[in-house]
Amino acid sequence: MNKDVFATRRHNLMKHIGEGIAIIPTAPVCTRNRDVEYPYRADSDFAYLTHFPEPEAVAVLAPGRPQGEFIMFCREKDPEKETWDGRRAGLEGACNDYGADDAFPIDDIDDILPGLLENRPEVHVPMGRYPDFNDRLMGWVSTVQKKARAGVHAPKRFVDLSEILYELRLIKQTPELRALKKACTISAKAHKRAMRACKPGLHEYQIEAELNYEFRHGGGQAVAYPPIVAGGANACILHYTENSDPLNDGDLLLIDAGVEYDYYAADITRTFPVNGKYSAEQKELYQVVLAAQQAAIDVTRPGTLWNEPHDAAVVVLAQGLLDARILKGSLDGVLESGSYKRFYMHRTGHWLGMDVHDVGEYKIEDTWRQLEPGMVMTVEPGLYIPGNSIGVHPRWWNIGIRIEDDVVIKKKTDVEILSSATPKTVEDIEQWMAG
Repeated sequence: MNKDVFATRRHNLMKHIGEGIAIIPTAPVCTRNRDVEYPYRADSDFAYLTHFPEPEAVAVLAPGRPQGEFIMFCREKDPEKETWDGRRAGLEGACNDYGADDAFPIDDIDDILPGLLENRPEVHVPMGRYPDFNDRLMGWVSTVQKKARAGVHAPKRFVDLSEILYELRLIKQTPELRALKKACTISAKAHKRAMRACKPGLHEYQIEAELNYEFRHGGGQAVAYPPIVAGGANACILHYTENSDPLNDGDLLLIDAGVEYDYYAADITRTFPVNGKYSAEQKELYQVVLAAQQAAIDVTRPGTLWNEPHDAAVVVLAQGLLDARILKGSLDGVLESGSYKRFYMHRTGHWLGMDVHDVGEYKIEDTWRQLEPGMVMTVEPGLYIPGNSIGVHPRWWNIGIRIEDDVVIKKKTDVEILSSATPKTVEDIEQWMAG
């Protein structure tokens, strides 16, 4: 994405904050163990506004400031440290490469930032996310308050940045959709590679390695979240990430995995037979989940309320459980009692973007919000029948199935499935696995 994209985002945010000021820190470096750090990834809000990839940085947006409205505090160039830890943009790079109007050393922020707060009525910050940073902000405000007798006003209000920024992030623009589509394209290839590689006797981690190969080979920067590679009974653990067990002949393998590309996440789930052929029971429940997903996608349109795809999926899943005699009673009774939640306990989707569970309200006050063009969401119904499920015939035990795709709400009545290149029907999966 070019600099103009981020300049437009900053401009859109500043239109909302008026005479206030926005202060956005990036994420801190996190230690994994002793001298080893986790791979660094910038805070999503900070990256959305700056695209600046380095730690120890703070972006300031000061509408109306004559010397420039976008100020960056970051690390200075340092040849010795760069020899050890990699190149830095420095102050000049912050301006030339990332569009800052002014840049100052991060070590000077305590001296400079209080002056930027003077006579600003309110401060927009990510409240509560970085407690240490919030403490420093209170110190800067206190410094300004001490100038009251000189006629200097300190900010009187603190506003959570998410109130404005999350709504801006919720509606994806064309460059964002391109990044999401690229992430889904890479992830689809990874899922297909995993299907082809799968066979009884391998371990879950070996399939995870196939995913990781395709993620990096395709140009992804990192996994969007820890991959779930869950064989057999493990697929009934929703957030299983150990990925350590052997894959057994006759079991299903559930893979929930996606790559991050240029800060944007894919999130795709497929469930397929380890030996390449669904059993009768696996196929029956798989077709139920697939039909539930299609029912949800069919009502995923502009103007639809957020909860309607979930409700559509639940009806199909509940009827499928009744048809398989896993549940007993009537459809209305099952829906009213919620007894289906024993085997389907999560929602049918979530927002998707820079964060895999992306920002944005699902309700406006107490009303489910309407879907709008530019929103991106997952559609992911599932069924999970753990072993020893009371009242359930053993032939259904240890079957866990989820099918997940990434969907863009388009104009009028149109949607686009970004992850459509990943095989999904029983016939397509079995044919692909057979080579």
